[in-house]
Amino acid sequence: MNGEQKDQLIQKVLDRKDELIELCSNLLKINSENPEGDSTEITNFIDEFLKKAGLETTIYEAAPKRFNLISELKGNGKKKMILCGHTDTVPVGDRSKWSFDPFSGVVKDGYLLGRGASDMKGGVAGIIFALAFLKQERITPPGDLILALVPDEECGDIYGVPWLLKNRYLDADGSIIAEPASPLNPTIGQKGSYCFKVTIYGKPGHGSLSPFAGRSAIVDAMQAIKEIQTVTDLEINIPEELLPLIDLSNKFIKDEGMDGYDKVLKKITCNVGTIKGGTGTNVVADKCEVKFDCRLPFGTTQEEVYEYVKTKLNALGIEYSIERFGFRSNANYTSAQDPICKSVVDNISYVKKKNAYGVLQWACSDARHFREYGIPVLQYGPAETETIHGFDERVKVQDVVDCALVYILAALDFLED
Repeated sequence: MNGEQKDQLIQKVLDRKDELIELCSNLLKINSENPEGDSTEITNFIDEFLKKAGLETTIYEAAPKRFNLISELKGNGKKKMILCGHTDTVPVGDRSKWSFDPFSGVVKDGYLLGRGASDMKGGVAGIIFALAFLKQERITPPGDLILALVPDEECGDIYGVPWLLKNRYLDADGSIIAEPASPLNPTIGQKGSYCFKVTIYGKPGHGSLSPFAGRSAIVDAMQAIKEIQTVTDLEINIPEELLPLIDLSNKFIKDEGMDGYDKVLKKITCNVGTIKGGTGTNVVADKCEVKFDCRLPFGTTQEEVYEYVKTKLNALGIEYSIERFGFRSNANYTSAQDPICKSVVDNISYVKKKNAYGVLQWACSDARHFREYGIPVLQYGPAETETIHGFDERVKVQDVVDCALVYILAALDFLED
């Protein structure tokens, strides 16, 4: 599209932006917390909204009350593009620490308020609106535009994107995931993830005789934790071709005021998430479980970290076992030169009137699954980053509108043969 065509389309969206904000507000009013995992209400609402816009939908129940919804706007070409988002949110937590009802969906002082506003119902509203807008305005895209909404990205990540891909319900030449991102910086790659539980086994005894009787699994676990955390000190051989992208991402990190985080993309991070051990204060602990979350940069793998951890634990002479769980992936990315990345970045720049560029993410998401199936993908969605997964979650109304504009323009550009 040329500039004049884009400007005309932008104006049409702006004329209908109240519909977008109302849609987002209504999504925020629906409780879709996970791990409860019941996406019935929010899926039914979206299904009805899309059908009213004249679109057909297909719903797949991958597990009890976990619904995937797909809707497709057929185009005039062979290319296909996916707009993807998850409908679940993390739990609200302690409601007394919220200054507003987390399911109010209120618009106040230029913000939409509620659990999931940034992660990621603001983005979900944008991609739903994008498909409905094109249908209602009778704009036929140059190729097929597919909306995919999944139920469990926040907890388990089993019955959403990977389930759809495995069962061949999804395929495309490119994809946008409406996950939260910086307004000018979509994420085109991410670190890997390796979560594991180490169980330390001790010998029980009477607490009044410790450390002369028994062997405390908790004490051994303290040593194990210290050794496992040294994984952060490992020097990683970053592939040379990725160094420019990492340097650009570190520039973004510094520009965002996150001083001290510039090492994150080149190091393995290691978080001690939970510790559970012992049966009572008067008993020498015979078992202690510790869960770790390691994020892996380019240049290392899950297997290498696993072997490192085993070597460190074996040297301690303790009895233990290791069990992997949760997210598991190696670092992955989509080239900034890929058409899906260029179409998004170019249209962010056009909408925002500022220079945009893609960066790496230190967390992980559904993007890795698309890349495993050879589908180029990047993430871009509205966010008030400091409120994600926290209390008083919110998102700027203007960012929700701008992202919807980017989704529409990028889709039409990308689907051109």
